[in-house]
Amino acid sequence: MADLGIDFAGIRAPNPFWLASAPPTDKEYNVRRAFEAGWGGVVWKTLGEDPPVVNLSSRYGGLAYGGRRLMGLNNIELISDRPLATNIAEIKRVKRAYPDRALVVSLMVPCEESRWQAILPLIEETGADGIELNFGCPHGMSERNMGAAIGQVPDYVEMVTRWCRQNTRMPVIVKLTPNVTDILQPARAARKGGADAVSLINTVQSVIGVDLDVMAPMPVVDGKGTHGGYCGPGVKPIALRMVGEIARDPAMHGIPISGMGGIGSWRDAAEFLAMGAGSLQICTAAMHYGFRIVEDLIDGLSRWMDGKEYGAVRDVTGRAVSRYVPWNALNMNFRTLARIDADRCIGCGLCHIACEDTSHQAIARQDDNGRRTYEVIGESCVGCNLCAHVCPVSDCITMEPQPCTHELTWPYHPSNPNRIVA
Repeated sequence: MADLGIDFAGIRAPNPFWLASAPPTDKEYNVRRAFEAGWGGVVWKTLGEDPPVVNLSSRYGGLAYGGRRLMGLNNIELISDRPLATNIAEIKRVKRAYPDRALVVSLMVPCEESRWQAILPLIEETGADGIELNFGCPHGMSERNMGAAIGQVPDYVEMVTRWCRQNTRMPVIVKLTPNVTDILQPARAARKGGADAVSLINTVQSVIGVDLDVMAPMPVVDGKGTHGGYCGPGVKPIALRMVGEIARDPAMHGIPISGMGGIGSWRDAAEFLAMGAGSLQICTAAMHYGFRIVEDLIDGLSRWMDGKEYGAVRDVTGRAVSRYVPWNALNMNFRTLARIDADRCIGCGLCHIACEDTSHQAIARQDDNGRRTYEVIGESCVGCNLCAHVCPVSDCITMEPQPCTHELTWPYHPSNPNRIVA
């Protein structure tokens, strides 16, 4: 069996699957249930100062698509609304009861060094394994000059990270916001400030939908709505890109990355690891299906690693990063052609419609004794693979690589940005 144990920035865990800082990690009861189910770690829901914040009702908006419920979740919940002392006492008890599990505490206080200095010793006394600085919350707290209001300004990220690094012995993980133009700027700032690791992504600013009866954004709170944070399967492509950007950046070389954003299956987990993540944080999938989902995650990842002969998580981490390149480094001479398996084809015509109306008119329709058949016009096919994506039958349309005599790329040179190199 593959070894799923990890050492993430000095924090050990029996597997890479951690619950992200969110409602599932809000209290001792939840966290104990999670650990009993098999989760390798948790990031305790973000703690702040007393008096605690006041959360709203309702708090969530769900996105359904194509008949599937909860393709995405929008939330307008804030940080923990329970007294700091209550959280501290519960964290102590949980860590004593589960010493082999990773327990990281998420933190957010106003941007003043003395206030960070005051809360850090309280967290150290719990025996927690590390802290995660919440620089990502996109609503409610950012209006109070916290959360994303810090994460969107690299100078602030560096400053607060340095305050914490200088005032605690615990590993410092910086949680980054995706609501920026360039994720590398705050990531580099976090490293410059002394961060031991980074985690990403936090939720994406969003309006999940509009209640057309009330005429207010959802979720509706007493007739009004606001923007919130979008998470779940829909943000996975955004998260993978940002994790990969950091993993391949020379200035961030070697820094541990905790990846999150839409992870709901072992395959999602493997993809995040391949793009550079060393640990994985999950929230929406657990909220949708419950804590027992971790059993499938562990079993699926273990079986896949065994099949690929990967002995440990570290053997998977970053395997795809060297092949994640800028557009101009791709081979412009590489070509594929679509091929339709006539035996698998059910004659729905979706490939023909898509190609005829929106692509390159490269699929011909023919009538064969009353049966519709489809054939690729080789000289018109550009290998865009739209037909393969719209086809409802697995492996009916495949993309066949064509012979390539030499590679042609377009390296960027500031002095000659149009230069093409064979």
